[in-house]
Amino acid sequence: MKQDKNTFKPLQKNKKAYFNYEVIEDLECGIALVGTEVKSLREGRFSFADSYVTVTDRTLTLVGLTIQPYTHGNIHNHDPNRNRRLLAHKSEIKRLKRKVIEKGFTLVPTSIYLRGNLVKVQVSLCRGKQLHDKRAATKERDLNRDMRREVKQLQY
Repeated sequence: MKQDKNTFKPLQKNKKAYFNYEVIEDLECGIALVGTEVKSLREGRFSFADSYVTVTDRTLTLVGLTIQPYTHGNIHNHDPNRNRRLLAHKSEIKRLKRKVIEKGFTLVPTSIYLRGNLVKVQVSLCRGKQLHDKRAATKERDLNRDMRREVKQLQY
């Protein structure tokens, strides 16, 4: 079965990033992987916990993404906690670097997905939320949940 380049299969979303940060802008990047990392990603054996993106001179580096070793691998399995290079155009990297330095934004990976047979990372330019913003988001979510519950009970 040949995969189309436009098929989209989400592997995981970083829900904690959406709670802790206000997302300003999104960017799709490729990721440089080695060995059995792709197989582990397809199995869903990875974690976003405390991961972020750093901008150096000409590269984006994903720090803190944990990809567990492949279950059917051998002694040549990959290092689970290594830093991974993100692939983006030079102009996009310059623009992001300028915003991170001047305006104090943060780059956070918000989702990992398959586009065709390639692994892509959605990197978001974010601003940290204040504590009262987080409380308001939690309160709104709870109210919506209660309303859905009430509507569901009225239907029966």
